[in-house]
Amino acid sequence: MQTLKLVAVSAGLSRPSSTRLLADRLAKATEERLTERGRPVEVQVVELRDLAVDIAKHLVSGFPSPALGSAIDAVTRADGVIAVTPVFTASYSGLFKSFFDLIDPDALSGSPVLLAATGGTARHSLALDHALRPLFAYLRALIVPTAVYAASEDWGSGGDEWTAGLPSRIDRAGTELADLMAGRQPEAPAHDDTDEVVPFERQLADLRLD
Repeated sequence: MQTLKLVAVSAGLSRPSSTRLLADRLAKATEERLTERGRPVEVQVVELRDLAVDIAKHLVSGFPSPALGSAIDAVTRADGVIAVTPVFTASYSGLFKSFFDLIDPDALSGSPVLLAATGGTARHSLALDHALRPLFAYLRALIVPTAVYAASEDWGSGGDEWTAGLPSRIDRAGTELADLMAGRQPEAPAHDDTDEVVPFERQLADLRLD
């Protein structure tokens, strides 16, 4: 059976980095789910911090260094990608965006991608939907339904009655990515008793003018 290739891209700037830690945990969860399904997987982590100078030089020269070329090739040839960025000014980091600016616009078309981000406060979690999802939708990636955001207070937290804890969200996202990499559709979340959120378009269609 062919070995699947999983690549995690971490845009953390510090060492150690919570961004790298989140990337590692998501990769581990995905690897475990694939192993349970009998699918061998090879995991590689791309640290953008180590490629920052090479990325800047490539942006102005158009020629990647061997290390950067190898990283780009790993991402574009992967069967699944985990993309993790710290949130700066309510969006992805410049280093993260610069790296994916170097990816051919068609290279990730149809590829399963799990999105994740870290930040100091939960208020930045909307960056996943307002910044990262549009970027990878433009690249026509197959975006995993569950995106994972980890604020400082999430580490070591088991969650509460309203919000699942970080370990649970990591496991769910890893399972969904594993399903897509193995050629299966992720299972729909179980319906709960909360009120249905009606799409705005449907609300407009339901309006009746006198």
